[in-house]
Amino acid sequence: MSDPVIITEDHGRVRVITINRPQALNSMNNAVFAGIRDALAAAETDNEVAVAVITGEGRAFSAGQDLQEMQDGLSGEGGGDHQFPAMLKQLTEFKKPLVAAVNGLGVGIGMTFLAHCDLVLMSTAARLRTPFPQLGLAPEAGSSYTFATRMGWQNAAYVLMSGRWFSAEECLDMGLVWKVCDPENLMPDAISVATELAANPIPSLVATKELLMGAGRPDEAWAAHKREISAYATLLGAPANKEAVAAFVEKRDPDFSSIPGI
Repeated sequence: MSDPVIITEDHGRVRVITINRPQALNSMNNAVFAGIRDALAAAETDNEVAVAVITGEGRAFSAGQDLQEMQDGLSGEGGGDHQFPAMLKQLTEFKKPLVAAVNGLGVGIGMTFLAHCDLVLMSTAARLRTPFPQLGLAPEAGSSYTFATRMGWQNAAYVLMSGRWFSAEECLDMGLVWKVCDPENLMPDAISVATELAANPIPSLVATKELLMGAGRPDEAWAAHKREISAYATLLGAPANKEAVAAFVEKRDPDFSSIPGI
């Protein structure tokens, strides 16, 4: 029997949700998307849980969407019932405080996910990137909105358009990360701050998060996601994306030289 892709563990009123695909650097396939959605939904409705913490097992937070699954989708072998939208909907509307403990590399959704979290702690051993240009794609997970609101327009533009790696200190300076920790202190610090928040009454925490978000923020993030899906649909399976995915699977550099512009 295979190991569960999502593991949950309670520390008092704090629920730790761990992405558990270390052999695949915690890349997110349909099973992981569904597992995160279900874990967040369960934490939201559990009156014994005040705060959730999400992290990854092993040396990655998440290496992003499973590219083999993406390639199967392009070839028609993967089926059409994708769990990403349902996960994102649950994430954008999650009512309780959500703390991220970024233990290792985060790529694509492994970075864009973080802008939906209330507090982000990041290990000095971790690094993040959004390689959408290198994949021939556009931003996802509402990041065209959430990155701009959290980090400012210019930081968001540089992160999303450059696709380069960013260190924990750089992410702290841009405002994506709240605290940088030594690797051995990451989870203790994340659980500690979550426990501090969880000492307060849940209705107060929920009301405060709702006020911070504002009445329209979940709707704005979801509207950005819908715009991104439209752009994504145009680019997914287009020549640049096919070349990028094939190059990744074949472990070679992509060649975009023959792909036309607008």
